[in-house]
Amino acid sequence: MHIHSRHAYETTPPNFTSSTFSSSSSSSQQLLLHNPPPQPPQTTSSTMNSSTTTTTTTTTSQSIVDIWCVITESKRIINAHSRHFLALSVLFLLPLSFSLAVFPTLLSTVAAPSPNHIHSLLRLSDDPSFFHLHPTSHKTLIFSSLFLCFTLFFFLLAVAAVTSSVYHGFYGRPVKVLNSIRSILSSFLPLLGTLIVFCVVFGCLGWSWYRVIGLIEQIVGEYGFSYNSPNLIAVLLIGVLLLGINLYVFVSFSLVHVIVVVEGKWGFTPFRRSQHLVRGMRWVALMLIGFFGFFEVVVLWVSMVAGVDDISGDGWSKCGFVLRIVTTSTVLTLLLLHSIAATTVLYMYCKALHGELAGEIAHEFATEYVSLPFDEKKVPHVVCYVC
Repeated sequence: MHIHSRHAYETTPPNFTSSTFSSSSSSSQQLLLHNPPPQPPQTTSSTMNSSTTTTTTTTTSQSIVDIWCVITESKRIINAHSRHFLALSVLFLLPLSFSLAVFPTLLSTVAAPSPNHIHSLLRLSDDPSFFHLHPTSHKTLIFSSLFLCFTLFFFLLAVAAVTSSVYHGFYGRPVKVLNSIRSILSSFLPLLGTLIVFCVVFGCLGWSWYRVIGLIEQIVGEYGFSYNSPNLIAVLLIGVLLLGINLYVFVSFSLVHVIVVVEGKWGFTPFRRSQHLVRGMRWVALMLIGFFGFFEVVVLWVSMVAGVDDISGDGWSKCGFVLRIVTTSTVLTLLLLHSIAATTVLYMYCKALHGELAGEIAHEFATEYVSLPFDEKKVPHVVCYVC
């Protein structure tokens, strides 16, 4: 049984990226990339356990994986299977986005019903209390609980389907809606269980911050402070520290849902696994979260505040409301799709950085040549597994 590896030149198909792996003196492997030489170099091999031959290629330049590499690769996968991801978006992401877009208006309708329900649903008031009517009423509480269950249900469905499809698309495998549905059936309960663990962890963390903030308020109330007081500086430093800890924890656990879907782990195990994989890529993960999170929040915020009732006519003829909902739902669907896809691609990059990807590809594609899709205009490291 032999494993041969060699450099390929001018063989990478269009829009297909590539990379090479190289062993370092440290305990972990790093992802190394370099420019194509004019001639293909000679391959070298060494005997391993008298039955396996490997080739190690050294390079002198290292390419840093950044957020744009991840986004570009995820976009390439989505474009390569555009109809498949369009179907998944319509089935799972569009209902989620639509519900998020219309929730404030529906909540106001439930909290303050009027004789003309359709008119109440379509109008957007300039009153600041429009979105905060009767927050403690039973109707509002029940409706909010049902909405939360609905959004969580479709979110878990979308995560399972899109993550599985992007994972298979990364390897160049065919992706089908039926396979995505099968992935949902096998991943939904593990995702739900892991989500409960996630809520417990962040609930305990939030309770700790709540106690700290209460202590700060007590100190401020007792001693008071002005803008020139050192107490104000201490409060600001504590706030920055709490924000930093929250971001660190959130970034460390950013790959949890991908691990649940791809590796079939659930509970506390995906959290430890995510914390291990994200090492060395925390800045990329943080930028991904900030990039997509910023635009998602902006879209929802603009959707809420842009509703000015300046369109004549009543009922469902109010084109302004319909146009706003359609635009918000479409943009939010695209953002959620690319966010889930980019996180899955980031998971693959993290595995490559820790030296876990080359062996998987060698065993996955026996007797086939494989170009690892990591960076364009680089020499692909072609792996052939020969039985």
